[in-house]
Amino acid sequence: MVGILADYGLQYSGYLLEVGLILLLAWRGQAKRLTSLCLYLVCLVGAEASRSNVLSTYGLASRQYFYCFYVTDFLLVLAFFLLVCAFFKRACIQEEKMWRFARLLLFFVFVLVAGVSSFSLFRNYSQLAGPFIVEFEQNLYFTCLVLNTLLYILMQQIESADDELSLLVCGAGIQLAGPAATMALVYLTPGQHYSKWLLDHIMPLCTLGMLLTWAYAIVRPPQAGTASARRKISAVAEAATSNS
Repeated sequence: MVGILADYGLQYSGYLLEVGLILLLAWRGQAKRLTSLCLYLVCLVGAEASRSNVLSTYGLASRQYFYCFYVTDFLLVLAFFLLVCAFFKRACIQEEKMWRFARLLLFFVFVLVAGVSSFSLFRNYSQLAGPFIVEFEQNLYFTCLVLNTLLYILMQQIESADDELSLLVCGAGIQLAGPAATMALVYLTPGQHYSKWLLDHIMPLCTLGMLLTWAYAIVRPPQAGTASARRKISAVAEAATSNS
């Protein structure tokens, strides 16, 4: 009974946070400024609503729910990749040459992932909706994890003063790293009961962590002195280097 209540609590807390973040962005007039984030949240709500509707109509073991779940999962991963691309563009807003390189890299990575995933068609060309979608989704998911980590490192290297973006990237990292580690554990310990339990609970917990981090990034007041402080630190460091 307690486990069931915990599952429902996680599920509906996620729903409320997703809808609440969309309303918060609209109420604060930031939906246009954070268009990519708002669109991803709309995709989350749409996916959850579609799954709930198909589940209540056809049941958990139905083929309709199976296809609905994996297709919406695929679309969510694709939307997350586009969100990471938008984060890259925002991080490079003052570095046009860096953004041109990053844009080319992101396009090449997406084509590479699609090409590698297409090999599943040669093995099961009669079941396109199964192997290709699942493999492409998994490959793109781990690609998003790597790209998001590289973006965070890049922001540290260029000493980005965009604290809101840093929090958004950290929130995305929570959503990506937690389930990735859990799925790796499931593959390493097949058949273990606790592995399935972790998979069922860690993923919604990570989603809650991501949504809460994003909510904090949105409502957090801007730190006016952060950028100037970083510039002063850089100037002092350059002066010390030249004097030595």
